[in-house]
Amino acid sequence: MGLVLFAALPGCAVGPNYHAPAAPDVRLTAKPLPTATIAAGGEAQAFTPGADIAGDWWTIYQSPALDSLITTALAHNPSLQAAQATLVQAEETLRSDYGVLVPTVTGAAGVQRDQLSTAALASFGSGSSNSGSGGASSATTSSSSLPPYTLYNASLSVSYALDLWGGARREVEGQTAVTQYQRYELEAAYLSLTGNIVTEAVQAASLQAQIDATNQVIAAEQQSLSILQTQFTLGGVSQAQVLQQQTQVAQAQATLPPLQDQLQVAQDQLAAYEGGLPGNTVPPDLTLDALQLPQNVPVSVPSAIVAQRPDIQAAAAQLHTASANVGVADAEMLPQINLTGEIGHESITPRTLFTPSTLLWNLVAGLSQPIFEGGQLAANRKGAIAALRGAGAKYQETVISAFQNVADVLAALQYDAAELRAADAALDAASRSLALTQSQYKLGGQPFTAVLTAQTAYQNAAITDVKARAARLADTAALYNALGGGWWHRQDVTEKCCGIIP
Repeated sequence: MGLVLFAALPGCAVGPNYHAPAAPDVRLTAKPLPTATIAAGGEAQAFTPGADIAGDWWTIYQSPALDSLITTALAHNPSLQAAQATLVQAEETLRSDYGVLVPTVTGAAGVQRDQLSTAALASFGSGSSNSGSGGASSATTSSSSLPPYTLYNASLSVSYALDLWGGARREVEGQTAVTQYQRYELEAAYLSLTGNIVTEAVQAASLQAQIDATNQVIAAEQQSLSILQTQFTLGGVSQAQVLQQQTQVAQAQATLPPLQDQLQVAQDQLAAYEGGLPGNTVPPDLTLDALQLPQNVPVSVPSAIVAQRPDIQAAAAQLHTASANVGVADAEMLPQINLTGEIGHESITPRTLFTPSTLLWNLVAGLSQPIFEGGQLAANRKGAIAALRGAGAKYQETVISAFQNVADVLAALQYDAAELRAADAALDAASRSLALTQSQYKLGGQPFTAVLTAQTAYQNAAITDVKARAARLADTAALYNALGGGWWHRQDVTEKCCGIIP
């Protein structure tokens, strides 16, 4: 995969003209993608090439609790608000930068009160004539007092730096790309927030399911302990068997606090995503059973992935900015032409201020050419070219990472289905094994240690099955994130943040 080389077009603007790099023509996965995953948990997921993605993609889970959680987060999350404000700042900076393309007009008005120096007049008079009469006149002037006077003026001045080489246009082009970068950064923040909420919600639901499964195991083991204690009282079993079962119960109970701690951390994280404090937020009522696994998931072609991924578009905007900066550096090394003009009136009375006799004006054209700058301009240009090359490499890195992300998630969905099917089979076998072992133990056909082993196997299988179900839900969300999350169907950013200036 290579980047398009840039070349300057004479008569337009110095520096390279930006062209968006072409999308890579590659296959998403090393092996051909199947049409669907294997059936697991009673259903398979079909891959739908070219399917569009809704802006509110998380509704695929059909969970009102999850929808409410994300709606609150989108309205109150500080990181999202900061990204929105940064976009507004970039847009206003761009509007400001457009000013360099037009003349600057300044209006001025003033009133000036003056008192001429009679000594200066006397000196001027004595120097202008050596005659006796001139000397007498000078003496008369110096001995008299001239009255002060008021000078009124009003003027308009116009200045314009002729953008002969397109340096100013390149500056505006660069700031436009910066604004686009901030827009895509906002979309990336939006996508990251929604994806993190879904992932954390699934994690919280998984932890709650693991806690529930562990409590069920503990309840069953405590019931067995109660039976053993009764049998021990009657002399039917040894104290060693009672102690073994007590150990089993205690070990199961010891697994609860870590799960409860992780659940609390997940709930606190969800509160933070909502822009709230843990103590002021009610944990959402989310369960794995309430989250519906979508049976059809989208798969985008490579060119669509490049267009849809905010991180790729943000990297392209940075590449565009770096390209424009080379043109700015080129223009700084060439002659600059500045045009200024002023027109106005000046009078000693307001009544005659705007009469033809008080009109004054001037026009000035200036040409400047850098001759010696201590190597600064040349170094700036070399630095800009290096930055462009670095931005190109960064763009390539982002594209590679994005395609890796998509390939990893597509593979994960297939393996998740296989894992869940195996976990379901293991849980079913462990359940039947435990029931059979307990039955045989009651009849004397199995030692008590076999019951303990079967109980441990069942507990592990139950936890593994919960984790496998959660992984399938979470990786489905990861796929929607990897494909861009449907941000192109959203309008709220434009409404809130004034949109991108074309």
